[in-house]
Amino acid sequence: MELSSRVQKISESITLKLNAKATQLASEGKKIYNLTAGQLPFRPMSEFVDLIRSESDFIKSFQYSPVAGFPELRKKILQNFEETRNVDLQNAVEGVSFDAVVSNGGKHALTNVLGALIDHGDEVILFSPYWVSYPEMVKFCGGESVIVDTTPFDVFIPSIEEIERKISDKTKVIIVNSPNNPTGTHYRDDWMQKFAELMLKYPDITIISDEIYYELFYYDPRPTYFYQHKPELLKRTVIVDGISKTLASTGLRIGFTIASKELTDVINKLQGQTTSGANSLVQRALCQFDFRQIPVYLEPIKRHLRDNAEVLGEALSEHKLSHVFYQPTSAFYYLVDFSQTPVIERFKKGGDKEDYSFEICEELLEKYGLAMVPGQAFGCANTARMSLVLEKEPFKEATDILVKFLLED
Repeated sequence: MELSSRVQKISESITLKLNAKATQLASEGKKIYNLTAGQLPFRPMSEFVDLIRSESDFIKSFQYSPVAGFPELRKKILQNFEETRNVDLQNAVEGVSFDAVVSNGGKHALTNVLGALIDHGDEVILFSPYWVSYPEMVKFCGGESVIVDTTPFDVFIPSIEEIERKISDKTKVIIVNSPNNPTGTHYRDDWMQKFAELMLKYPDITIISDEIYYELFYYDPRPTYFYQHKPELLKRTVIVDGISKTLASTGLRIGFTIASKELTDVINKLQGQTTSGANSLVQRALCQFDFRQIPVYLEPIKRHLRDNAEVLGEALSEHKLSHVFYQPTSAFYYLVDFSQTPVIERFKKGGDKEDYSFEICEELLEKYGLAMVPGQAFGCANTARMSLVLEKEPFKEATDILVKFLLED
């Protein structure tokens, strides 16, 4: 059986690979601190669960939904977007109307968007560290990823000048992910304003704004966006969001895209020929759900994330590693920089590679039971992503193990 060149080019997900190994070791009786989690270990809010139960009484909840999603849900998604981002879609761009498409999770929504926009040879600008699937999606669509590197010294904020240097006549899309996976930070408002001004100079570039972690900020100021400064950019902005993170419902697979109707019509056509509509039962529950309850539900979760971030910061400071600490502010991740710690020298003695993140994470898992995701998956050498979602005591134990490891030489 000869496989397509598209599939052969796709890399295996390191995130899933390490998570599977951690699960296997745990099943064998080894104590594992799983810091790979990309989901909240909390129950969804009871009001939402009750709505799902009640909607399960109706036959329509088990039948096909409209390809783009139930009209009343799409209307609610647009209204919630306007209220939470403080924008007016009706009057944002003269002559342009907007719509939403409900998909099978945020990953599906992103795949739809890139599939609708990217042709062979088109370039997509990504900011490193980036979410693991961006470059693979671009590759699958025949595009080329162009990387703008950032560093922990700048709190992973990309240089506007460097972004402009990477723009070419092949640039079709720029992806902005704020709050960010894997850094657990969001871009400052002054950066968003400068980015908006830059984008006005390049009217043929589409901006994908991945806002799946929008509600999960636990330090002020809250995330803001470039289109809030220049609403005319909404004409060529695609917002991707969903319920996976904010409602602790990754397994329910509901994401959505907000864009000009010109683009959502195309995405609707593409989705109609691939997956059809998303989960009808959950969509119908969301039609009755009050999105304004989400911030209330997230308050204790945000406190938990903030507490764990403080535990990490205090541990690094106590062991004279404060120079590798930056303040996470949103989402639920932290990117550990091994290159600024003593342990990296031990790995460098064994070879002449530029990146030892996989070997470091493998040793942490096998020797200490600490599971993290190697930074190579995010385009950031000699780093690893740790999740901040563990319960406080296990998280403190895991942090103590990590800090002692970082000091080994």
